[in-house]
Amino acid sequence: MPKLLLATSNPGKIREYRFLLDGLGCQITTLTEEGIVKIVTESGNSYEQNARLKAITYAKLSQLTALADDSGLEVDALNGEPGVKSARFAGEAATDAEKVSFLLAKLNGVPWERRTARFKCVIAIASPRGRAELCYGECHGMIAFEAKGENGFGYDPLFFLPEIGKTMAELPLEMKNQISHRARASQKARQVLQQLHI
Repeated sequence: MPKLLLATSNPGKIREYRFLLDGLGCQITTLTEEGIVKIVTESGNSYEQNARLKAITYAKLSQLTALADDSGLEVDALNGEPGVKSARFAGEAATDAEKVSFLLAKLNGVPWERRTARFKCVIAIASPRGRAELCYGECHGMIAFEAKGENGFGYDPLFFLPEIGKTMAELPLEMKNQISHRARASQKARQVLQQLHI
C-alpha cells in the first residue's frame, strides 16, 4: 500500500486529515512515524507559498508523496489579520487559549455586525520530484464575544457559524469535517490524490 506523508506536527490537523482522507487506499503516515525531525520555517508571505514549501521539502526528504497545508483566520475588522500569521499572532509559543484571548482583546469593542471572518486553507500535494498541486477551501463565519466548545483547536472556539448557531469547537468532529475550510480543501485533495494513484 502506498504511503502519504502528512507534513505537519500539529496533532489536531493530523487527527482531522486521518478522518478526511480515510478510504483513499493509502497508508497515512506522519513526520514522527517517518523519523523526520527537520522543521520547515513558514517563511512565505502567503498560504500558497508556505504549503508548497512544506510539501516539496518533506516529499524530497521522505521520498514519499507529501501533503501539507497552510491555513489561517482572516478577520475583516482587523484588515484580514491574523491571516498567514495565525499560528504566531499571539507569539511564537502561544497556547490555543492564549491565541483566543489575544484575538478577543484585539476585537474588544467591535460590534457584532463587524466581526465577520473566514477560515482559509490551502493544501499542497507534492511528489518527491518536486511538483506541487494546490487545493483551496474557505469557510465563512463571525468571531464570537467569548470562547465556546471543547472540540477542535486554534481559533475554533471563537469561530461562530450563524447558519448552525454554534462555534466550530461546539460541533462534533464528523460535522466539522463536512463544512470546515480544511474539509473543503480536502475534498479537492482527494481527487488529486486519486489521479496520482498514490
